[in-house]
Amino acid sequence: MSALWGIDLGGTKIEGIILDKSNHSVLARLRVPTEGEQGYEHVLNQILHLTDLLQKESGLKCHKIGMGTPGTMDPLLNVMKNCNSTSLNGKNLKADLEALSGITFNLSNDANCFAIAEAKMGVITELMPEAKVVFGVIMGTGVGGGLVVDGKVLGGRQGIGGEWGHNHLDDSGGPCYCGKTGCVETIISGPALERFYLGISGQKLKLKEITQRYRDNSDPLATQTMERLFDQFGRAISVIINIIDPDAIVIGGGVGNIAELYTYGVEATKKYVFNHRLDTQFFKPKLGDSAGVFGAAFL
Repeated sequence: MSALWGIDLGGTKIEGIILDKSNHSVLARLRVPTEGEQGYEHVLNQILHLTDLLQKESGLKCHKIGMGTPGTMDPLLNVMKNCNSTSLNGKNLKADLEALSGITFNLSNDANCFAIAEAKMGVITELMPEAKVVFGVIMGTGVGGGLVVDGKVLGGRQGIGGEWGHNHLDDSGGPCYCGKTGCVETIISGPALERFYLGISGQKLKLKEITQRYRDNSDPLATQTMERLFDQFGRAISVIINIIDPDAIVIGGGVGNIAELYTYGVEATKKYVFNHRLDTQFFKPKLGDSAGVFGAAFL
């Protein structure tokens, strides 16, 4: 049987899946804890342990496997970078896994896995199968993205393809962990929105409550926070549209659950895109938390 193998390497868990290549049905799906606090070597062993479990569960032999990672493998330096699981940074994760297992590993970041999963078996397959260029947006604790063209991830020469979260948007966002100021992530990520509301109100609220106050029309400062989100989202995503002109954009992550992004956020985008109309289609994701591991299999 021809199968697609995928692993989603997360900070707390590592999830693995085997898909039937012909119809994408799930043949096996298992999880193990990451236990990253025990160090890099332990994480390697957990990944290989999961691979062994998948082989035993399915009775199939793994020769190559796709893996979604919390950061990026630098294509030129061949080491991991930008990982919040910091023990991975500076390590040649691909080579180390291949040396220990004899299996070929194809790595890409979690946003790319989200994008390709939604393009190949998610909302794009269901609602816009003719789409050739798909941009997957992650808006949550951070802001990231992945670009899929003709069913393949475009990671780029430096492995940063799709990383719109670290384009400059507005200095009011303040310093970003990346070392720059005013990145998209400092304006429209979940923590950034909560921080903005705190700054103008003196009150610390979760984004969910700020959103509800906006909908109830009970808090002018919540309204200010949300209207700023919609406008700045339009500014930020218009840059992607002007450069790539994707057929479709899929918005994932916790902030992506705010329904008004698909109305007021899209309306704001129309103001900033370099065209007299906006034909880009915006979609809510279909696969949810499963996107990462499904996308890894498609690598």
